[in-house]
Amino acid sequence: MINTRKTTQDILQEEILRERAAVLARAGEKLDAAMEKLGKIDEEISRALAVRHGSDAGSGAPPVGSQEDCGLLDEINTKIRAYNRQREQVKTRYYYLIVTREALGLIHHQRLAEFYRLPPKKHCLPEP
Repeated sequence: MINTRKTTQDILQEEILRERAAVLARAGEKLDAAMEKLGKIDEEISRALAVRHGSDAGSGAPPVGSQEDCGLLDEINTKIRAYNRQREQVKTRYYYLIVTREALGLIHHQRLAEFYRLPPKKHCLPEP
């Protein structure tokens, strides 16, 4: 007869493994959320640039140097600064994920680096 009852140590070991998986999942989810937010800010910048350059459907670009153009330029630069701040958050979350993986004994991160490509920093547009 085979004893299929789990010992206290077996139960504890399973609980530890579940917790390790949960910690790793949370770190990955936080990085995913930060990357998603970065993507949304990037889309906002692209839309604002399209409006400024007149490539938005049917709308003409405001004249360069006009008050409307300066306001749009300020808005774009504000979004670029927000993008760069969020990019730093993504870098921090990526670092946390790597540290978490290493704490759990996972030392190969090449696939992770391929999956989570950090886009380059954006530069503010010059004033006209």
